[in-house]
This record gives sequence, structure tokens and C-alpha cells, in this order.
Amino acid sequence: MKVLPLKWAVVATLVMSTAAVAHHSFAMFDRAKIVVLKGTVTSFQWTNPHAWIEIDVPDAGGKARSWGVELNSPNNLTRQGWKRTAVKPGDKVTIRVNPLRNGSPGGLFLDIVLPDGKVLDSGLPKDGTPVNTPLSQK
Repeated sequence: MKVLPLKWAVVATLVMSTAAVAHHSFAMFDRAKIVVLKGTVTSFQWTNPHAWIEIDVPDAGGKARSWGVELNSPNNLTRQGWKRTAVKPGDKVTIRVNPLRNGSPGGLFLDIVLPDGKVLDSGLPKDGTPVNTPLSQK
């Protein structure tokens, strides 16, 4: 019966296309800009392929705006000194990000100052240097 090999070919194609979409570029972030977010963590998601911090940042009128901050993978964060318990809901933190180009409240994580003053860094360049290109590997 030839249906089984065709079925596995379809499954393999779907899996590969999903993986390709999951590994996006950094083009959606404005690497030339840095935004400082001071607010309260509402969630910290220690998930693959990227960890996430959700933070409520008050505007000038005191109304909170929720920001989504994309971090590296938990595996890479662990090598950079992170623990899954490093950030907790309710923590008052300062986070620097490269914002989304489209103006939505989100960004690419650069570094965070935790409530105890400890700084955790992304390891990414903070001067607009391209990420994951031969130029950034100097």
C-alpha cells in the first residue's frame, strides 16, 4: 500500500514548515532604537523556542499598557545565568528592548534590572549591530 509513505511525506513537510516559521528573523524589531520599560511583571513564560516576559507599563496618565518582550530560548538563558525563577509576576523591573517596528507594545529583550538590583543581559549588541549575521560575529 503506497498511502503510508505519502502520509509520512506530508507529516514531514508540515513539521519542517512549522520549524521554519518558528525561527523568524529579527527584522520585525527596530534594532536602532532602545525603549526603557519600567513596570510590573504580569507573567514570565519559560518556554521554547523563546521565553517571554509580559509587563504592565504605566503611561503618563497612570494607565497600564501591557508589553510582550521576547527573550532567547531557556537553554541559552540558562547559559547566561538565568533560572526559571529569575523573574516572577509582581516584580517591579526595568527592561530595555528593541521595539517592534509596527509600533505595537512589544520588543526584543536586551537586559533587565531585577528588584534586588541584579542585571541579567541578553548578550545581544545594543548599538544596532545586526544579529545572527557574519557582521555580528566579529
